[in-house]
Amino acid sequence: MINLHQKFNHYLNTPRKLDLLDINERIISYGWSDDGSNLTGYYVQTENYRLHFDLKENFKFKEDWTVA
Repeated sequence: MINLHQKFNHYLNTPRKLDLLDINERIISYGWSDDGSNLTGYYVQTENYRLHFDLKENFKFKEDWTVA
C-alpha cells in the first residue's frame, strides 16, 4: 500500500511546491479515491488542479480546480 502521508506530508503547510506533470504548485491536500467499495487510487490537490493516480502510481487524469 502506498503511504500517502510519507509521500506528500512534507509539502503541506510549507512553501515547497510539487513539480510534476508541468505543474509547479503547492499541495493543498491528498487522499484516496474509491469506487464505493474498493480503493482505486489516490489524488493530490494543488492550488489549481486535482491530479488522479491509480494504485500503481500511474497518472490517470487531472481536473481543473481553478476558482473563477
